[in-house]
Amino acid sequence: MKIFATQMIGYLKKIAEEEAAFEDGARLLAQAIIGDGRILLHGFHEMEAVVIEALCGQDKLPKAVRLMENGHLRDDIDETDRVLLISRFSNDKDAIDLAERLKEQGLEIAAISAAVEAEQPSLVDIVDVHIDSKLRKPIIPKEDGSRIGFPAVITASFAYYCLLLTIYDILEEYE
Repeated sequence: MKIFATQMIGYLKKIAEEEAAFEDGARLLAQAIIGDGRILLHGFHEMEAVVIEALCGQDKLPKAVRLMENGHLRDDIDETDRVLLISRFSNDKDAIDLAERLKEQGLEIAAISAAVEAEQPSLVDIVDVHIDSKLRKPIIPKEDGSRIGFPAVITASFAYYCLLLTIYDILEEYE
């Protein structure tokens, strides 16, 4: 437990250093909140947990709705909307494909994922703002040399909360 806690604290501190990305992402998403748009959310695989937190948690993301309805893109998306995509890694093919489709529609996108070195394309290069959730491999070494413990939902949730708190700061300044 101590190793896990120590490792997690280290990752969370690294994520908190993404201040410029949080500022840029918060400004991008706040445009929809302040204006006539919505924040369209989509989490890939286990990252759906972050979307559920944003929609149903104690601290809901203002004007947030799901990007997908019944497995398809909403049909009421327009240029006032902003998108937040959350995936485990920046080279997730499904996330890249969706981001490319959304960019073709002229939407502005923020994303949370662990930035990994990959052949092009990468989510980092497609979206307008990328927040690196840092976790690229399991964090607990085992005696046989393998590793276990990949708390991607925790690191992505922490990044989401840093983004949310920055959005709240911007909205307070705007008022």
